[in-house]
Amino acid sequence: MYLTAEVKKQVFKDKGFNKSETDTGSPESQIALFTHRINHLTGHLKINAKDYSTKLSLLKLVGKRRRFLSYLQKVDLNRYRSIIAELNIRK
Repeated sequence: MYLTAEVKKQVFKDKGFNKSETDTGSPESQIALFTHRINHLTGHLKINAKDYSTKLSLLKLVGKRRRFLSYLQKVDLNRYRSIIAELNIRK
């Protein structure tokens, strides 16, 4: 599996803006994890263009990330702008 516990910890540590070592539920952490998964699935789909189940799961992940970003934009605009800049997300 490409997403082991160590990889998740590294994603949360590097790009999650974690407040503590075990902070995995904050919107920033979730957005960072979704972005990592989206990038992985995008690379897979470049090779396997007809993998429709992966394409469907990619679209679901993009929707989840978009909802998290919309929530974060409503709650705290500065945190929203920082996560967008950090992860290079177009919104």
